[in-house]
Amino acid sequence: MPARMQLIQSFLATCFPGEAIRLDPITGDASFRRYFRFSGAQQSYILMDAPTPAEDCSRFVATQQAFAQAGLQVPQIIAQDIQQGLLVLSDLGDILLLSRLTSDTATGFYRQALAQLTQVRTISATSSGPLPVFDQAFLLREMQIFIDWFVLQHLQLTINAQEQAMLQRHFLLLADTALQQPQAGMHRDYHSRNLMVQQDGQLAVIDFQDVVKGPVTYDAVSLLKDCYIKWPVDLVQALSREFYQNLRTQAQLPAEISAEQFQLWFDWMGLQRHIKVCGIFCRLYHRDGKSGYLADLPRVFDYVLEVTSLYPQLQELDLWLKNKVKPALEAVA
Repeated sequence: MPARMQLIQSFLATCFPGEAIRLDPITGDASFRRYFRFSGAQQSYILMDAPTPAEDCSRFVATQQAFAQAGLQVPQIIAQDIQQGLLVLSDLGDILLLSRLTSDTATGFYRQALAQLTQVRTISATSSGPLPVFDQAFLLREMQIFIDWFVLQHLQLTINAQEQAMLQRHFLLLADTALQQPQAGMHRDYHSRNLMVQQDGQLAVIDFQDVVKGPVTYDAVSLLKDCYIKWPVDLVQALSREFYQNLRTQAQLPAEISAEQFQLWFDWMGLQRHIKVCGIFCRLYHRDGKSGYLADLPRVFDYVLEVTSLYPQLQELDLWLKNKVKPALEAVA
């Protein structure tokens, strides 16, 4: 038995003495964490294996407490060994929101998910201290992943000095526009694979450990322009307008922010996220050997082009993407 598995079995034997425990692997996520389902004490539990230094269990524990205190349904922590990176969590089931979304159910589920962001936005700190700030440097680092892993590594393209300058101008524009928005607690990966449908139809939240303080539109656009499922533009716009109105009702937007300005914030925030995700999906493949995300890459790139083609301010970026990057992606695919 590998040493890591021996360590896990020893931990579980301490938590559930005298019980024969069989671990069933659960499909992993994009991190170095692994998850297993098992039964003990007549209940089903989840083991989270998050070995240091790649993962930080203490941050997960701190954010779990903050989300629970904000009134959000999250996994309960049953047992923990922070030093070894091991947690036993309550089992929220195996029904991802993604599996329950249809043209009939989408609006209701999305309204519920958007409403829960009210609670996420109240989070400003955890027991570890104030939330990290999603500042300009943070935003630019994320978009650099697009260049390093999507353009250079995956597509094997070269970028000349003029193109590099053009990209940096647009990346700065997106970052600065994001920072014009009201800033609040932000899940940072809020979508249909990180929301679990419970037996009563309510949504529980997972994968929340990367919470930061950031732009108010980020989680909403992550949800409505989901990297794993795409909806008609009319539905996305209708729900984003409802989100805008709800923010105004809650006095979480300055009164002078028009619906048109908010739509630009929403679209450009999604553009920043999807630029980053193109790079993340390629990094997961080339660095971490996770090929499954490549199937979703064309959808994410389409989101990018949808926005760049809409706004004259992004025309130079749009032409470069369509003339140079899109043909290279089609050739690789």
